Amino acid sequence: MSNGKKQENLAESHTPDAVKQRIGSPPQHSYVGDAVLGGIDGCITTFAVVAGGVGAGFNPVVVAILGCANLVADGFSMAISNYQNAKSREEVIEKTRREEAHHIATVPEGEREEIRRIFKNKGFKGDILEKIVATITADENRWIDTMLVEEHGLPVSVPKPATAAFVTFAMFLLVGLVPLLPFFLTALPLVQAASVSAVLTLCAFFTIGVLKGQAMQRPRLRAGIETLLTGGAAAGLAYAVGFLLSRAYGI
Repeated sequence: MSNGKKQENLAESHTPDAVKQRIGSPPQHSYVGDAVLGGIDGCITTFAVVAGGVGAGFNPVVVAILGCANLVADGFSMAISNYQNAKSREEVIEKTRREEAHHIATVPEGEREEIRRIFKNKGFKGDILEKIVATITADENRWIDTMLVEEHGLPVSVPKPATAAFVTFAMFLLVGLVPLLPFFLTALPLVQAASVSAVLTLCAFFTIGVLKGQAMQRPRLRAGIETLLTGGAAAGLAYAVGFLLSRAYGI
């Protein structure tokens, strides 16, 4: 997209009506991070099993079975971990909300002084400062939201734990299947299947990186190469471990 088109789109998104609609709507959480995390980890861990199995000289069927078992178990474990992480953040916010509500009910003048101090530090003073304090403290929910963000550094809300877990698990399975495809869909010998698996996996790493770069508005090529190198390094380590252990035990 050209710079002129970007500036035109930016201007359109900052008209009074567009700003009113965007700011007045509930915050829309992005699950791009969960998808990228699940996809990268799924591909890396599954190919790590493939690389280790190939390095040890396992039968292709054994590699496929081990890969599937790892895919489901690790994917589920990662989804649960992401769920617990999001749930914990949600519980911290709710706990802080209850504490601030209790403080407002118990020591309202002290809480007003906190609001006053927060906005005084932002450069407001005099009648304007007092109007800001009066406006914020006139609505308890707005008051609590302000304290969450300004005093505790917390967001007003977080992504839904179940949705974050589902996105992570789905992308883990979807992308994690890529390294296993040559072992399911072809009758290739182990070495050839492993070569095809490596190519597909590296392509998946690069694609995920490009999509991540696009979502985060970063240079797509650079993001793709970074993800490719990270995933390739993990796969190379797994292959080396499998190869060395197989030689050490004479397999």
